Amino acid sequence: MARRAGEMILAANPSTITSGSKKNSSDLVTETDQAVEKMVSTTLKEKYPDYEFLGEETYQPGMHLTSAPTFVVDPIDGTVNFVHGHPYVSISLGFTNNKKPLVGVVFNPFTSALYTAIHGQGAYLNGTTRLPLKQSLEPLNGLSNALVAVEWGSDRSGVNWDVKCKTFQKLGEPKDKGGAMVHSMRSLGSAALNLCAVASGTLDVYWEAGCWAWDVAAGWVILEEAGGLMVDGNPGDWNPAVDARKYLAVRAAPEGQKEMVEEMWGMVQGRFEYEH
Repeated sequence: MARRAGEMILAANPSTITSGSKKNSSDLVTETDQAVEKMVSTTLKEKYPDYEFLGEETYQPGMHLTSAPTFVVDPIDGTVNFVHGHPYVSISLGFTNNKKPLVGVVFNPFTSALYTAIHGQGAYLNGTTRLPLKQSLEPLNGLSNALVAVEWGSDRSGVNWDVKCKTFQKLGEPKDKGGAMVHSMRSLGSAALNLCAVASGTLDVYWEAGCWAWDVAAGWVILEEAGGLMVDGNPGDWNPAVDARKYLAVRAAPEGQKEMVEEMWGMVQGRFEYEH
């Protein structure tokens, strides 16, 4: 099904896509998003009629992830990239039960990278390569040695925007100014693929807020099955809900995960206030 969705994405010409905005000019939706979600939801409903479905394009205010078995789907994670023809795009297919991510499939049709995981059975790239990619994992040695992913999101004013911008500055500033002086920051445009990159070990940290359960449910189980750690994007919560809308992911390592989380939390300037 992920590959079928990928074929639909590849068949769409970004230069002729009809796109619109949901909230503002950076919060885009296309006809392809809607068509892919319809295909996925219809296919899953036929096979699993008793399971619930939570998708980005059919979400309505007031809908919540429940404890029931639920497919949690983002038909195109990275819609802005898709509209611009930038190939960092994926379909994210997650499955939760009791609000816990148990199955994850993330597929980038432009690179044919397929990430999969089942709770308790490991995480894989293209079905055969076990994640993380490195055979010998390196310890995490603090933010000053880290490649960190962040995202701008579509909220561009208010408290949450201020927390992001001030924290970005803190992450980049030299240590003698109280900053972390990270190796660098990346803003790549797909939460699902960012989580897969942390699971793979090519990113050390991913700090995000403002996204939704469908952005992270699949990547979450892939990350955890690869030995990664997911905590809250706000300091203090080591066991966030999948629909908390603020997240901090840290790659697998023989040592340094807890210390990396605490150092990152120490850089966060304020607290996010997202409704979910």
